[in-house]
Amino acid sequence: MRRIVAQLFISLDGVVEAPDQWHFPYFNDEMGRAVGETLSACDTYLIGRKTYDSFAGAWPDRELAGEEDAEMAKTLGDTRKIVVSRQPLEFTWRNSELLGGDLIQAVTALKNEPGGAIGMSGSVSVVRQLLAAGLLDELHLLVHPIVVGTGMKLFADGEQPIPLTLNRADTFKTGVLNLFYSPAAEQPQGTYEDAKKAL
Repeated sequence: MRRIVAQLFISLDGVVEAPDQWHFPYFNDEMGRAVGETLSACDTYLIGRKTYDSFAGAWPDRELAGEEDAEMAKTLGDTRKIVVSRQPLEFTWRNSELLGGDLIQAVTALKNEPGGAIGMSGSVSVVRQLLAAGLLDELHLLVHPIVVGTGMKLFADGEQPIPLTLNRADTFKTGVLNLFYSPAAEQPQGTYEDAKKAL
């Protein structure tokens, strides 16, 4: 079965919205390698409509410009891109297609197709739904040392707890933490009384 890997830029207070407003001061070679490592390991990208519109409005032009990020832009263009949207779309960016039908059923079928890992970037509502449904295999969080103060957070109030296991943690020179999580195999056990006994 194919793995789904989501990589997100996130602030210390959990904000993932509009990273273009606070992320770039922390971008360096280490982060570039981390993003490239995740991207190169995937042969398919699953993204929401808003993220797709943002990417499609920028990356094709960057590829044509031939500047420093042209190689990454070409990789994104060459990668199969599956867009989650309730509305029909007309695609201008190559290798783009619409995910049809119910999200959970369609992604389950996608995971059962032959192929490599499926990557995700942004698309917070889709990430939430797949994580809650047990379909997300890895969550890569690039935690930036900044409190944004406002904006959509990765996890909304009122959601059910989802235990995670930390598999890897890297610290960049900028103070960014690159954290690799997967769903926990077992629900952690313990009570307040257990914690008091451990003190």
